[in-house]
Amino acid sequence: MAAQVVRRNGAAAVVAIGGEIDVQTAGRLRADLLELIDGGHINLVADFGAVHFCDAAGLGALVAVGNRLREKGGTLRLARVRPAQRRILRITRLDELFPTYDTVDEAFGN
Repeated sequence: MAAQVVRRNGAAAVVAIGGEIDVQTAGRLRADLLELIDGGHINLVADFGAVHFCDAAGLGALVAVGNRLREKGGTLRLARVRPAQRRILRITRLDELFPTYDTVDEAFGN
């Protein structure tokens, strides 16, 4: 799993995530995103375009990050989520916590 900030604008940032988010990598993703929040970026867009797999540990990391953002009045938006991952978000009802967008620009602009 790799996470890289690819765009910043004030309190907003886009993070491109690649690879697999699983029990071995979810902690690193959570730490990377929490570090951005601590640095003042409270509106995050997670670009899932290169995420091939996300398990329950990955979803847990997103929930932890989303909770921290909500405490600070921010949001976590997901962009370019694959259909299978969208289905999991819908089944778990996490799509109600994390708005999903077809493009990064759409997520970043809203």
